[in-house]
Formats: sequence, structure tokens, C-alpha cells
Amino acid sequence: MMRKLRPDELYRRCDTDQFTFATTEDIPVLGGTIGQEKALKSLDFGLGVTSKGFNIFALGESGTGKTTTVRTLLSDKAAKEQVPPDWCYVYNFKNPDAAIAISMEAGQGKVFQKDMEDFLKALKADIPKAFESKEYEKQRSRILEEFQQKQSELFSKLDEEARQQGFTVRKGMTGVQLLPLKEDGELLTPEEFAKLDEKTKKELEKNGRMFQERLNEVFRAMRETEKFVQDMLAKLERAIAIDAVNPLIENLKARYKAYQKIGAYLDNVKEDIVTHLEDFRPSEEQPSPVPLLKMPKQEVSFARFTVNVIVDNSETKGAPVVFDSNPTYLNLFGRIEYKILYGMALTDFTMIRAGSVHKANGGYLVLDALDVLRNPFSYDALKRAIKHEEIKVEDILEQYRLMSTATLKPEAIPLDIKVVLVGNPYLYYLLSSMDPDYNETFKVKADFDNRMDRTPEHMEKYAAFIASCQKAEKLLPFDRSGVARVIEYGSRLADHQDRMSVRFSSIADLLREAHYWAKKDGVSFVSATHVEQALSEKIYRVNRIEERLREATLEDVLIVNTEGAKIGQVNGLAVLDQGDYSFGRPSRISARTYVGKAGIVNIERETKMSGRIHEKAIFIIASYLGAKYAARKPISLSASITFEQLYDMVEGDSATCAEMYALLSSIAGVALKQQYAVTGSMDQNGDVQPIGGVNQKVEGFFDLCKARGLDGSHGVIIPSRNVKNLMLKQEIVDAVKNGKFAIYAMEMMEDGLEILTGMQAGAMGEDGTYPENSVNHLVMKRLTEIGEALEKKKEENAGAQLTPKSEKSEN
Repeated sequence: MMRKLRPDELYRRCDTDQFTFATTEDIPVLGGTIGQEKALKSLDFGLGVTSKGFNIFALGESGTGKTTTVRTLLSDKAAKEQVPPDWCYVYNFKNPDAAIAISMEAGQGKVFQKDMEDFLKALKADIPKAFESKEYEKQRSRILEEFQQKQSELFSKLDEEARQQGFTVRKGMTGVQLLPLKEDGELLTPEEFAKLDEKTKKELEKNGRMFQERLNEVFRAMRETEKFVQDMLAKLERAIAIDAVNPLIENLKARYKAYQKIGAYLDNVKEDIVTHLEDFRPSEEQPSPVPLLKMPKQEVSFARFTVNVIVDNSETKGAPVVFDSNPTYLNLFGRIEYKILYGMALTDFTMIRAGSVHKANGGYLVLDALDVLRNPFSYDALKRAIKHEEIKVEDILEQYRLMSTATLKPEAIPLDIKVVLVGNPYLYYLLSSMDPDYNETFKVKADFDNRMDRTPEHMEKYAAFIASCQKAEKLLPFDRSGVARVIEYGSRLADHQDRMSVRFSSIADLLREAHYWAKKDGVSFVSATHVEQALSEKIYRVNRIEERLREATLEDVLIVNTEGAKIGQVNGLAVLDQGDYSFGRPSRISARTYVGKAGIVNIERETKMSGRIHEKAIFIIASYLGAKYAARKPISLSASITFEQLYDMVEGDSATCAEMYALLSSIAGVALKQQYAVTGSMDQNGDVQPIGGVNQKVEGFFDLCKARGLDGSHGVIIPSRNVKNLMLKQEIVDAVKNGKFAIYAMEMMEDGLEILTGMQAGAMGEDGTYPENSVNHLVMKRLTEIGEALEKKKEENAGAQLTPKSEKSEN
């Protein structure tokens, strides 16, 4: 059934009398999020469950308040929870490449770091002082004197035995020498040795070789004695060092007795100190190998005694809540830094840096899903960390190098974290369907809606949001008319008279713009006039393409007829979406029919400019024709349908009714009024189905008709199921009220056919025929003529085939 819509059906106004405030200054500040009960309940559940895998994906359209809501909820919840421990890395004396991770109570990491710094300072002072003490010098001198005395006794005894054999033992630059003696005890010179007879020479050489063995035995004994002395001195130095180090070590162990790892670490520290005492004792400056060139003094590194605090929670109140806006792999999981020295890249455990996962450990980590997926390795590494409950600081690019390089592999840190991903619905469903690990890692879905019911209670909350935003940003207060107009705009964003959009980022932008125009107007509050101006000015800033297309239409570059009547042509309506602005665009839909059996040809499909949904609509048209007009006998025809002057892809089924009208007009030879535009989908039974973008479509055709001059004959036909979606601009409401424009709502496709043709569609009688002078009668008549023409052609072809061939003459 077709009906003409009343002006009050085109726009649902917000009654200002329902509000009890004068301006938003009278409204208390809103606490919490409105219109997201389902999402809030999901978030509360996800944050409350501590079991593994119950991480959260908060999904929703941009501007619905996902991030703000998550931030608010986490801040409130985290403030009541326990502060997690500090984490630090210390040197591994047994395996220097694998730094040891130590967990300490919040704030104790920096204290331990400072204690180790003080401990090192004390060592640098106490150890040299201990080795400068009189007690050390006395014991050292005694050991050395005993060694020297014993060495002197061995040497004297050796010399006495040598003299008995006619030799003497002398110390020289090259070591100990065995020299022959004369009978008077003087040294035998080489000249004198040469004058000796051969027998005497051989005797001396023989005795020398025999005594050399004795000399070697003595030297071995002396070396063993020297080694024993060195051991005694080392034990002395160790004992002195332990006496200096032990009080400091025991003091630290007593202070950190609750940490088993620190106790083992301090034992290793003590052992390393007594093993490398030379690092703590003053060293003499080595002479330069190059004259007049002073070499830089090599400083001893004590980095192995430092503590690298990578997570410091001393200033944290409650559990940490970390928002990482750039979740690269290094920003999430930390890095190992390097310093360049003499052309070489060097590193150690003190250059390990924490990532966001380390900082959020024991608390909450919030990430943008799209940013995580954009950064290589981040998503897989995040899943791996959650699955294995540990954080590893790794060189992620090591696996891609041609050769492996030595680097640090710090001990993994246990992970206890709740991850919240924030993203759009497309990413959620993509991950849910394509990633087999996703559903085991993010088990909680917090779905943020884009609209809420327009009830009195919700309108009061909407007003409270406006007041909160106004006070937070120090905007001019909004009066009741201004609040009402913002609520109406919320319904326009939701495309529904009984709903309001919860894309509060767009609402907040409108408040800011309305404030600007009110302030420019020099008033003390924002009214509906300023909100309307803000909306108009925003459209003016972004509608250049719409204006150019309308200009081209008015100049007949793009042909759209708004007067007269034409056979096989109707005005369809489409929506062009530019991202920041969408608008309706009228276009011609034409159809041509002729004798044949090709059926309905979709020209867009043949040129590969048609989407699947549009192709489905063409099949529905063909199905409707068959069911409507071939119930008793088959029909045959060839027809083509196209969108004239459309050079982009055609997608959607909102033009199904318009295409149907163009096709029936062409078949019946009945002209369609060009003062109307049509939008609406239909099913195989001819029932009209709702479509999207109804407001933009109506406004697009209205603006064109207005530019050419409204005469009361123009109008738009829409599905009746879209009436509740109408939130048209005031200009159209006034035009309808004044009889300059009309909007019709149809239930069945044939309802619109009667408006466009001015004829009855016609209902089928019991005999299978339609009333004369009805559209369906003319369609049926034309289809019958086409069928008869085809049948006649078929008979002619069959008769031509039965005619005998002329015989060839024989010679």
C-alpha cells in the first residue's frame, strides 16, 4: 500500500519541555560511559577473570569511546590492586652471556642498585687500605725472607759442591752459570782453558756435565719453593681480601636474606673479587711503546658489580596500566643496546632495556590492534609471551642474518599480565576466523555499540554527556534548545528516529564547533541556532565534490530529468561516501526490450562493472517476471538494463525497484514520470525491502529539484520500512508541509508503479488476465506479442528446412 508521508514523519523532534535544566551548567558531571551496557559488562568480566587466556578485544566503530572507557575502567580497577615487584638484571659470573633476572618488592630494585654502588665504593677504598697495612707487610716480608734465606742456603751448598769438583756457580744476566776454577781458586779464563791439554779439557767437560744434572735438580727444587711462596702469598692476599670483603658481603646478605637469588649472587661477587684483586689495587702506568706518545690509561671495568633495574615500580600506585601507542617489537619486549668502540659494537647486561610488556607485568597492557598487526613480529611475539607466560629479550633479527653473532641471552622473566586489544570489528572477525591461536589467547569480546535507544532516560544521559564535555573543555553552556538539537543530530548519525549515536567523538566535535559560532556571535550560551550553523558550516567545508556533480547535472553534462515522462527510464538514487562526508546522487536507470531469447542483460555485469549483490538483484527481477507473467505460459524476451553515465562499479540492491520500473515501462510502452526518484530493494514476491542511506538519497534529489525549481510535482518514493530512518533537514520538512515536495512510502513494488505511470498496476483475475488499461495488462500483451513473433519466426524457419532442394541437371 502506498501512502504519502506527513511532515511530522520526516523528522523526530526533541521536546525541550522534558528537560528541567536551563543550561548545561545546571547538570552534574557525568560519571562513566553511557549506552554501552553490554561492553561494560564484558569488560568487567574480562578484567575480573584471572585464568589464562582471558585477555580482551574491545571492538567497535571509531569514536564510540572504546579507548576512553578501557582507560577509565583500568585506572579505577588498577588503583585498588597490589603494586607488582621490581625487576633487575645482574651479572652471571658463571655464564656472562646469560644475565640473571631478580624480582624484588616494589621500590627495592633502586635500593639494591644503590647498595651495590656503595659496596663497590667501599671495596675500592678498603681493599687497597688492607694491602697497605703493617700486618700484611709483616706477613708478606716474613714469607719472602724465608724464601730468600732458603734460596741462599741452597745456592751456597750448591757452590760448595761445585768447588769440590773444580767449578763455581755464578749468577749472571742470562741465569746461573757453571764456571771452571784454577787450582788457586781463581776463575779459569777462556784463553787459559784453550791452553790446557786435551785430557784435562775432557776431564773438565765430563765433570761439568755430571754436575749440571745436580744443578738442574737444585733449580727444580728452587722453582717448587718459589711456586710454594707464590701460593703462600696468594693465600695471604686472599685472606686479607676476605677480611676486607666479608663484613660488606655479610651486611648485604643479611639485608636481602629474603631473596635467595641475591644471596647466591653475592657469593659469586665475593669469589670474583678475591680472584681479581689486581682490579682493586693501584697499578703502575705502563711505558709507552712509542717515544713521546702518551698512551691512554686503561680503566678497569666494574660493570659486573652493577645492578640494571629495568622495571622500577617505586612510584607506581596500584597495578601498572600501560598504553603503548607504537607497539614495535623492541618497544614491547625491550632491546639490547650497543655502543661503538674502536669500530666494534659492544654490549653487556647493563645495556638491557625494558619494553612495555615488562612495565605492564603484574598489571594491564592496552594496545591498538591495527598498530600491533602493522609492526612485524609484534603480534606473534605477544601471543607467544602470553602462551608461555614469560618475557624474553631477544635479538629478533638474528635469525635473518647470514652469519650468527655472539650476543646476550638474558634469563626470561615470568609474565603475569592482562592484555586489552582495541580495534574495529573487521580486525576482530579477521583474527577470529583466520588465526587459530586467537580464540585461545583473547577469549573475551567487548563489543561497543554505535547507537542506543532514544528514551527519556538516555536523552537525560546524553544531556549529561554534553554538560561534562562542556565543563571539561570550558565551552559555553548549552541551553535546552541546543541540547535538543544535538540529540536530534545523534539520531541523524544513527539513521533512526528511535536511536541515538554513541559515536561521542563526533558529538564532541559538534559541541566545539557550536561553541565557536556562539562565541563569535557574542552570546553567553549555545542555542539550537548555533548548533545548526555548526552543522551547515561543516557541510559547506566538505561538500565541494557534491556541488561539482550537481553543477554538472544542472548544466546537463550529467543528464538527470526532473520533468516530463519517458518510456524505459527512471531516476534512481545512490550514495557516494567520501569518508568524511556522504551525499545522495540521482542517476538515470534505463531499460530496453526487444524480440529475442537473451533474457535480461545487465550491461554493468557484461562490462565487469557490477558487484555480486547487484547481480543478485538482476536475477531477482528475472525471477519476479517469470513468476508474475509466465504462470500459465512461457515468456521470451531480450532486455538490457544499465545505469546511464555511471563510470564506477555498481554494487548493492537498493535500485532493484527502479530497475524493475524501467523494465516494465519498456515492455509495456508506458512512460514514467521523471519528477520522481525511486529507491528500494525488493524480493521475488515484489515486497519492498529497506535500504541504507535513505536521508542522503532524499536530500540529494531534493537539492537538484530545488535548484531547478520546485513546482509541487517532485517527490521521492522510498520503502515504508525506511520511514523510521528519516531524519531529513528542515528545508525538506518545510517543502513537504507547503506542498512543494512529496515523499511516498511503498509496501509493494507495484505501489510505486502506479505513482510513476498514473495507471493502475492491475490485479490478475481468475482467468489469468489483467484489467484493460492497467500496466500489467500492457506488459502481458507485449510479452504475448513477442512470444507470437518468436513462434512465427520459428515456423518460418521450420518451413524453409522442409522445402525440397532443386535437383542438379544432368548432362
